[in-house]
Amino acid sequence: MAKNLTTRSEDYSKWYNELVIKADMAENSGVRGCMVIKPYGFAIWERMQAELDRMFKETGHQNAYFPLFIPKSYFSKEASHVDGFAKECAVVTHYRLKNAEDGSGIVVDPEAKLEEELIVRPTSETIIWDTYRKWVQSYRDLPILVNQWANVVRWEMRTRLFLRTTEFLWQEGHTAHATREEAIAEAEQMMHVYADFVENYMAVPVIKGVKTESERFAGALETYCIEALMQDGKALQAGTSHFLGQNFAKAFDVKFTTKEGKQDYVWATSWGVSTRLMGALIMTHSDDNGLVLPPNLAPDQVVIVPIYKSEEELAAASEVARSLITDLRAKGIRVKFDDRDTHKPGWKFNEYELKGVPVRIAIGPKDVANGTVEIARRDTLSKELIKKEEAVEKIAGLMDEIQKNLYSKAFGFRKEHTTAVSTYDEFKEVLETKGGFIAAHWDGTTETEDRVKNETKATIRCIPLDDDNEPGKCMVTGKSSARKVLFAKAY
Repeated sequence: MAKNLTTRSEDYSKWYNELVIKADMAENSGVRGCMVIKPYGFAIWERMQAELDRMFKETGHQNAYFPLFIPKSYFSKEASHVDGFAKECAVVTHYRLKNAEDGSGIVVDPEAKLEEELIVRPTSETIIWDTYRKWVQSYRDLPILVNQWANVVRWEMRTRLFLRTTEFLWQEGHTAHATREEAIAEAEQMMHVYADFVENYMAVPVIKGVKTESERFAGALETYCIEALMQDGKALQAGTSHFLGQNFAKAFDVKFTTKEGKQDYVWATSWGVSTRLMGALIMTHSDDNGLVLPPNLAPDQVVIVPIYKSEEELAAASEVARSLITDLRAKGIRVKFDDRDTHKPGWKFNEYELKGVPVRIAIGPKDVANGTVEIARRDTLSKELIKKEEAVEKIAGLMDEIQKNLYSKAFGFRKEHTTAVSTYDEFKEVLETKGGFIAAHWDGTTETEDRVKNETKATIRCIPLDDDNEPGKCMVTGKSSARKVLFAKAY
């Protein structure tokens, strides 16, 4: 249980891996680099999915589904796109197996070679824009606001559960517009939607910004992003939204007739978040005792554990629990009653602490006699004895209180670990001793960006969209700089 967890200060990476497995969220599979998302982990992902899906639909988007397989020729139509994904593609070359003639087992049938290889989708721009060519003829057909929930495959050599796996789950939005301005507005809107979700549901503060040219999505003219800071001082890209210009429309010949009767190419965006958000959730809030979940995403917001030695005591505690459950559920609170007789209450307390359930209620014989219940908060590990009739209102209030406390704590950590520097030496010292986000002037060249990356392993996470854009001198070259950018080591 939690007592066996490696501490964060001892080995943060090991702590993370152990926590994901021991909290019953996911495990490694028989396929190298791929994971099995277990029911508890998937329940959290379903909560994320449900809220994001609602937010997408409220902004006018509809869900669709496109093929897993993409003809290889589609990738060659957009040069920068294929360059960006070529080294990560899984390729299907044959369509049949057969028994080996020597009886040694199953082999690929050499006679069943595909005329054209198929790529297992690393992302869907190409197959979707080939489809949009059939959907768009006139300005009346625009905009197209489509999202799909799917799995993708990007061949990874070094994997970590949720953060970087060969196959992962995500959503990818793909929209088509009549004007450049509409497409840019869409890309910006979705960045704000992601920020809203991550901050208000995940309780993770983010910085909105745009990527540098070298960090943009392959084929994009602009990449908008939200960046979060983990407890180990590393950044994590929590979501991206891309303005694709007319690149994909030109590659797949997607034209439309304008209101003026002229022919023009469609303007495009794409945007996505993935199960990587699960990693962000874990690494932002969790502690040495296990997972810490914000109430807005916890599968079980409250768990009730009876303490008893006899059937009579169990029956009495259960009666109190049933009343609480009815009233809590009436307020929309997700509550679980754990009356399993296979585990002792202490074991259950440890289990739910490890799994990050926001509030735990214990009901023992003395509580029944005195009309009280014990309430334990996961975020502070504090306990409180309160009157039974006050419990429902108290717990309803705790849902908001815990959510806000987690955000406040994470925001405070990020503020404490955001440092402004003016020299390269100062930059390197802060990076090694403190970590976190480092705000510094940059001369805008890829050469300087690459130098910092090669020498320190830190990258420009984003050019923030805030108003702190005073000009200065590049910390590396001393050349003029329009504004500071954010550097960090990242996942």
